[in-house]
Amino acid sequence: MRLLIILIIVLVSSCTKGQDKYKTDRNNMVRQQIERRGIRDEKTLNAMRRVERHKFVPSYLVSSAYNDRPLAIGHGQTISQPYIVAYMTEILELEKADKALEIGTGSGYQAAVLAEIADSVFTIEIIEALYESATQKLSELEYKNVYTKNADGYFGWEEHAPYDAIIVTAASEIIPPPLIDQLKDGGKMIIPVGSPFMNQMLVLVEKKNGKTTTQSLLPVRFVPFTRK
Repeated sequence: MRLLIILIIVLVSSCTKGQDKYKTDRNNMVRQQIERRGIRDEKTLNAMRRVERHKFVPSYLVSSAYNDRPLAIGHGQTISQPYIVAYMTEILELEKADKALEIGTGSGYQAAVLAEIADSVFTIEIIEALYESATQKLSELEYKNVYTKNADGYFGWEEHAPYDAIIVTAASEIIPPPLIDQLKDGGKMIIPVGSPFMNQMLVLVEKKNGKTTTQSLLPVRFVPFTRK
């Protein structure tokens, strides 16, 4: 009996240490990689602390989940560097009642971060295998305000438009006109614009009184916008 009790204590202690380790890793990631680079929005910082990035990467990369870099998730795609995820999220200035559209679900990580802030997130992934795995993962983690779709993101998701915010996580040579049309007046879109596999520019698109303006923010490198 005594041996059994000791074994249970050891197992519980081991599990607790594992959970604490990831929480510590997330807090360190936010403090060292994100806050130090100037991200100040508390909603964004709290979302980055809560979302378990290690659950959105392949099992062999779990130990690298909180490193300051993008990671491969298969099919030529990546999960973005934590700072870029936070930067793009902060720029959108999401509110609790907002509806967001994401183009490029990938692993589902960015959608989860958005879902921690916004009322609802509609996310589109063109690669069927990634769509299926992200949908399953978001369901397992009980993100009930995230809705996924397997389709060509160029055309957006008109059924649920307009959107308060649109985020595109793949580089496009142009800003897709359907996405501009689906952006609510007063809304914001952030999208990497440029040629595939080259440095691109992260661009902020704003719509006010029916007019659209763009602003270049910083150079980035994203995987290309995939089309059917």
